[in-house]
Amino acid sequence: MQDKSHWERVYSTKSSSTLSWFQPHADRSLGLIKRIAAGGQTRVIDVGGGTSTLVDDLLGLHGFDVTVLDISESALDVARQRLAFDARRVRWLAGDITQLALPAQAYEIWHNRAVFHFMSTPEQRQAYIAQVRQAVRPGGHVIVAVFGPDGPMQCSGLPVMRYAPDALHAQFGDTFELVEHASEAHRTPAGVEQQFVYCHCVMH
Repeated sequence: MQDKSHWERVYSTKSSSTLSWFQPHADRSLGLIKRIAAGGQTRVIDVGGGTSTLVDDLLGLHGFDVTVLDISESALDVARQRLAFDARRVRWLAGDITQLALPAQAYEIWHNRAVFHFMSTPEQRQAYIAQVRQAVRPGGHVIVAVFGPDGPMQCSGLPVMRYAPDALHAQFGDTFELVEHASEAHRTPAGVEQQFVYCHCVMH
């Protein structure tokens, strides 16, 4: 994926609340996860979770076993410090999602907001999707949010891909059944509106 040093620099030099993708709470993601949770202990991985508060809100609910993965150790440090004692309840993974070894069929829910659109080559996208197939159990849920067709063409100084729902689903293929999709107008801390597209699939 992108150079790890780029993301370490971003998260070590800027406050997370000033970054363009910042949300005080990941309300849409949280709502989807709560609705599709299987009951009992539901294993969730937040890919590219970085400093997101989604993990905080999931820990505040009953029945979620949460893993947070990010390429930036600095981002994970920010989240761990924010959670304090509760950080011990989370599995933290630092690494490139296209290369990291993930356990087989380990998760009921795969969540990723604002990472897949950085996969600018077919090889990166294929490696990412192979990771999903490896790590999500059959019948598990995959939630991916990316920039929509009217979204920006760059983010954090890097080129990004933009997708309509059908185009995003087509990247993943027929193994993934598209259950629902939605568009969201995300307002950045600087007041700029960005279009995001969310797709929720079930993996067969």
